[in-house]
Amino acid sequence: MILHELIDYEILRLIWWLLLGVLLIGFAATDGFDLGVGTLLPFVAKTDTERRVAINTIGPVWEGNQVWLIVGGAATFAAWPPLYAVSFSGFYLAMFAILFALILRPVGFKYRSKRESARWRNNWDLALFVGGFVPSLIFGVAVGNVLQGVPFRFDPADMRIFYEGSFFGLLNPYALLCGLLSVAMFVMHGASWLVLKASGPVAERARSYGSLAALVVIVLFALGGIFLALGVSGYAITSEINRAGPSNPLLKTATHDGSWLANYGTHSWMLIAPVLGFLGAAAAFLALRAKWEVATLLFSKLSIFGIISTVGLSMFPFILPSSLDPRSSLTVWDASSSHTTLFVMLVVSLIFLPLIVAYTAWVYKVLWGKVDEETITDKSGHAY
Repeated sequence: MILHELIDYEILRLIWWLLLGVLLIGFAATDGFDLGVGTLLPFVAKTDTERRVAINTIGPVWEGNQVWLIVGGAATFAAWPPLYAVSFSGFYLAMFAILFALILRPVGFKYRSKRESARWRNNWDLALFVGGFVPSLIFGVAVGNVLQGVPFRFDPADMRIFYEGSFFGLLNPYALLCGLLSVAMFVMHGASWLVLKASGPVAERARSYGSLAALVVIVLFALGGIFLALGVSGYAITSEINRAGPSNPLLKTATHDGSWLANYGTHSWMLIAPVLGFLGAAAAFLALRAKWEVATLLFSKLSIFGIISTVGLSMFPFILPSSLDPRSSLTVWDASSSHTTLFVMLVVSLIFLPLIVAYTAWVYKVLWGKVDEETITDKSGHAY
């Protein structure tokens, strides 16, 4: 028996769909609070020292957290090549905006305190805000567009990809609603982190803004679901599904007359995901008001898990639907790499993902504790 045949192709595809979700949730649950702190920076910190307190809560960990984004991009490239090709070419300008904003973060961290000039530091603080807010917004806008369908198609002759959308076409009402939900979610998460890691006025202001953000998450998540049920048509496969067939989307037929909520009627256990999205945000709100620090962060992560899982479960088995040609839509069963590639990547992931998790846990353990003004004014040179 060939080694990769130990696991069926269908099962490997499903495993890699789950792993893609794990990587997305891992990124949102870790680097998400970095983005949230950046977005909150102008609001929770009024003085230079307070801004440094907020920045130093994430300064030692943001690089490690961003590994999840890099691994997610690499996994998409290797496990789902058509998904990578369509999304990175169709969303090129949006991706460029995200990368530009993310590049501002390390530069802001490194250069902000190099000069005593107030104007200099304020400009870098603005850069850190942009580096938090812009990715948070665009990530949500991208998800909103994916749920509505992306304007691409495959040429049946040679499988070339044609994308017929525009950057401003991405900024439609539902996508912007999802973008605002994403911002609120990360602000809630960033505030939860500041309450845990900061002290004094920064933590108190973060508690207030985080409470508001948690309520906004509940409202926008509910509105997104209502809009999805009443105003956004889902997709459905209308032909026989070959779960172990070749990776060619054009071998199936699909329709744009379905409902993204159909999966919940077929598999009622999936309702756990949206319930966790709502309960996590509500619990985070209550924990913030009760001044529970660790519990607040855990509840915020629970809400993120529920919200992202809701998107994935609603769309399954679709990964990237096409609004131009539903047949070209990418699904779990026709957009993956080969059987051998998925198996080899799974073996590698089972070795290295636990190492990443263990190392990350060790770093957080070493860096445990609050950041206060005394830490910032210490002349050891370790604070940003």
